Amino acid sequence: MIKQLMDKIEKTKAPICVGLDPMLSYIPEHVVARSFEQYGETLEGAADAIWQFNKEIIDCTWDLIPSVKPQIAMYEQFGIEGLKVYKKTVDYCQEKGLIVIGDAKRGDIGSTSAAYAAGHIGKVQVGSKTYSGFDTDFLTVNPYLGTDGVKPFVDVCKTNDKGLFILVKTSNPSSGEFQDKLIDGKPLYELVAEKVVEWGSDCMDGDYSNVGAVVGATYPEMSRILRKLMPHTYFLVPGYGAQGGTAEDLKYCFNEDGFGAVVNSSRGIIAAYKKDTYAKFGPEHFGEASRQAVIDMAADINRVL
Repeated sequence: MIKQLMDKIEKTKAPICVGLDPMLSYIPEHVVARSFEQYGETLEGAADAIWQFNKEIIDCTWDLIPSVKPQIAMYEQFGIEGLKVYKKTVDYCQEKGLIVIGDAKRGDIGSTSAAYAAGHIGKVQVGSKTYSGFDTDFLTVNPYLGTDGVKPFVDVCKTNDKGLFILVKTSNPSSGEFQDKLIDGKPLYELVAEKVVEWGSDCMDGDYSNVGAVVGATYPEMSRILRKLMPHTYFLVPGYGAQGGTAEDLKYCFNEDGFGAVVNSSRGIIAAYKKDTYAKFGPEHFGEASRQAVIDMAADINRVL
């Protein structure tokens, strides 16, 4: 699966992942009003507004990017109606040829992780038949429970040619409360990195493993260390743009071959029309603002690479 992502990155010349993390506050008023007119101020109305918003952004950017990352919490908050739109969004992106990274950060004891893995990237047995649930291409995974919690996901990846991005060093300000603590003289994130390499060693897809790592752009010195520790691990890099990460900060996430990382931007792209830089597009043309934001992000990253 990681090879498919790399091929799309090479084709688009854009190591970018668009975070489809919609909130109602991001959605232009005319889109919300249209959905509420049809479904009322209901969970179904909110979910429809999210779908209409997502579809416009996908239609305006799909040919420029290799991947998207819908954050499932933004859909779960609207209950079953939101989850229906999550699945609808996943399917539509795949129809457009995009690699879909399901951002669910799952991780639990073995049997529960096995169920999460089956539901998100694998298959579930129903009588004599098998079905795919959400069927994303990659899934983000929390490694806090250790090998018991991660191995079921890795097993499904090997069976179904899917991929993972495991949390190693996240971009949020308080990540260091746990991740930077020294254990036997090493920060915890380095120990997790070593386990990610181990977990991914028998899940290779060419030069890189299908078991990747989440490494935030907001800590460039740490990403430099992690890149050396994990030369064959692909990085999913949050924190660019709205969280303060710059293109210069990103360069340590990549290998000398120009591969090794895909950079996520959520608000900076899907809510671009709200920024002064793209105000000329206005709410009516929010999709075109997102398209220009993708073009500008790709140019910014490639300038450094």
